[in-house]
Amino acid sequence: MSDLTGKVALVTGGSRGIGAAISRRLAGAGAAVALTYVQAADQAREVAAAIEADGGRAAVVQADLTRPDAAAEAVERTVRELGRIDILVNNAGFLAYGPLAEVTAEDLDRALAVDVRSVFLAAQAAARHMGDGGRIISIGSCFNGRVPGSNFVVQAMAKSALVGLTKGLARELGPLGITATVVDPGPIDTDMNPADGETAGFQRSLTALGRYGEAEDIAAAVAYLAGPGGRYVTGTALAVDGGYTV
Repeated sequence: MSDLTGKVALVTGGSRGIGAAISRRLAGAGAAVALTYVQAADQAREVAAAIEADGGRAAVVQADLTRPDAAAEAVERTVRELGRIDILVNNAGFLAYGPLAEVTAEDLDRALAVDVRSVFLAAQAAARHMGDGGRIISIGSCFNGRVPGSNFVVQAMAKSALVGLTKGLARELGPLGITATVVDPGPIDTDMNPADGETAGFQRSLTALGRYGEAEDIAAAVAYLAGPGGRYVTGTALAVDGGYTV
C-alpha cells in the first residue's frame, strides 16, 4: 500500500460509492482526508467516523459544486481544518443520461459545472497550496475511449473534457512538481450502477473480464497515483475498466 503518512487529501463526492472507497483507502495509507457531500450528510459523517475509529483524521465539508465558488471553498476549508492539501481527488460527478433530443440546457449546465468547471476551479485553488509532490487526480469514465450506445452524449463530452484539462494542468504544474492524472472507471458496482441492475448484463458483456469492478478497484488506482509510485505519471488517463475499451 502507498505510504501517505503526513499527507492531506480532499475527495469531492466522498460520502458514498467510489468516493467513500477512495476516502477510506487514502486514510488507510496514512493521509488525513476531507470529503465533500451535497445532501448525504449522514453518510459523509459515517465515512469520517470510520476513518477516525481506525486512528485517522477526517473532516466533512458540505459543497454543492454547481455553485462556482464551492470548489475553491472546499479546498480552503480543507487547508484550514487539516493544515494543508497535498492530494486533490475530483470524484464528484453528475450523470446526464438520456436521448440527445431530451437533454435540457439545465442538464447540460449541471453536468459541465460539476464534471468540468468544479475540477478546474478546485485544481486552481489547490495548486496555490501544493508544493513538490502534489497530486491532482480526477475520476473520468470509460466513455472517454468508447461510447457503445446512445443516451450518453453529455456524459461522454463532460468526462472527455477532463482529459484535455488534465493535460493542460500537467504542463502548467509540472515545473512545480505537481502531477495531474485521470482514472477512468468501467462498470463499477455502486448504488448508482448496481451489478444486478437493469443494464448490468449488457455492461458486463462490454468488458474483457466479463464482470463489474468494485469501488475498491478505483480506490487502489487512486492510492497508487497519489503515492510515491505515481511520481512519474502525469498528463494521462489510467483505465480501470476491466477491458471495456479494448
